[in-house]
Amino acid sequence: MTIKSIQRMPFIRKPERRTINSCGEINRRNKVRRSLGINWISLFHDIDENIVQDALADSEVLLLSAGTTLLKPGETNQNVYVLLSGEIGVHLENNLSQHPGINISPGECIGELSVIDGKPVSALILARTDVRVLKLSQEVFWYRLMIVPGIARNLMTTLTERMRRSNELTLKAQREQLELIHIKKELDLARQLQSCMLPPQYPLFRERLDIQVCGFMEPASDVGGDLFDAFFVDEHLLFFCIGDVSGHGIAAAMFMARTIGLLHILAMNHKQPDQLLSKLNDRLCVGNDTHIFITLFCGFLDLRCGKLSYSNGGHCAPVLFTHGKAKQLAIPKGALIGAFSDIKYSSMEYILNLGDMLFCYTDGVTEAQNQQNEAFSEGRCLDIIEQTGSLSLPSLLETMRQEVVKFTNSEILDDDCTMLAIRYPVAISMGPQCINGIDRGRLD
Repeated sequence: MTIKSIQRMPFIRKPERRTINSCGEINRRNKVRRSLGINWISLFHDIDENIVQDALADSEVLLLSAGTTLLKPGETNQNVYVLLSGEIGVHLENNLSQHPGINISPGECIGELSVIDGKPVSALILARTDVRVLKLSQEVFWYRLMIVPGIARNLMTTLTERMRRSNELTLKAQREQLELIHIKKELDLARQLQSCMLPPQYPLFRERLDIQVCGFMEPASDVGGDLFDAFFVDEHLLFFCIGDVSGHGIAAAMFMARTIGLLHILAMNHKQPDQLLSKLNDRLCVGNDTHIFITLFCGFLDLRCGKLSYSNGGHCAPVLFTHGKAKQLAIPKGALIGAFSDIKYSSMEYILNLGDMLFCYTDGVTEAQNQQNEAFSEGRCLDIIEQTGSLSLPSLLETMRQEVVKFTNSEILDDDCTMLAIRYPVAISMGPQCINGIDRGRLD
């Protein structure tokens, strides 16, 4: 702040120097202080007022507007200041938003330590509101006030109280730091546990020749709310899913964990994807007072014939790569899961050709934005799949992730990024339950 932010006036106890304030509480405090004379100031407590007035005869009062710096770290200080009205903060750190500092109330001293030891100022002294401060020069402080009986005692009392408050703030900061360290350890553990709940992020089922599956999940924070999964409910029937929990962080991760557990149970007992989603929705609605929800696409793939039965709960449509072309898979409409109970979902079927690939993703891919607030979009996703659809699945997912990084010009995610790719390469055998509606010749 410039010097214009500081006005000066002599320290004279006249009725006209008492400003009228419309705030009843402030008026009440001012009346109490006036009734106490000058003794309400801690430095002058129980001291003869006439003696103090004589000692302060040449002193002046500074009027500082809010935001004005009274003292800066490193500068030499030759004055003691007494706060008469308003609020002043003592900040040991330059980052004022993270460190609220020590509050100085009316009647307290500022700058006395640097005057006593002669060392540079160690803190930033800032007016938080419009303030009035009494300026005491070294001559007034040492040669007029300190010789008055009781002043030194009051100063020691003030310093002791200031030290106690400073120690309390230091202990509080240490406790908060320890809590942050503990939370960081907990988040690291949560991330490890979440990683263990999802399938490995490299090709699954390597021992099988009739299917290729690969997934990828990168959370935007320590733990995320995205999920993907794939497992066999019997020798030939593969269940897979991909989902996105609303929000981020611990709450989303816990909801994600609950969803994963329920899916493993429900998929073993409900082979129809629409029924599975209805059951899952009802289970997740129970006790969901936080109103968290999840979008989810899931399906059952019969490897004997390529029949894909799938359902959708508000999730992105997967990309189907077939005959060298990429297109969005037609999906049924479905409500968000976990938001409202007693929702009925529908399902659709599609017969995969040999070599077809299904690419599932969360909106952390298509909604990633560049510096011009332009979204990566489904269109770019389709173009990339059309160019890379024949690559190995790990290479395909890595290419997609790097294209998102290139587009946003940042390795840091704004949202969880999850992908799941499934390629149907060969047919081992065909059971009678899959013959209807399928051209046997295409599988030979």
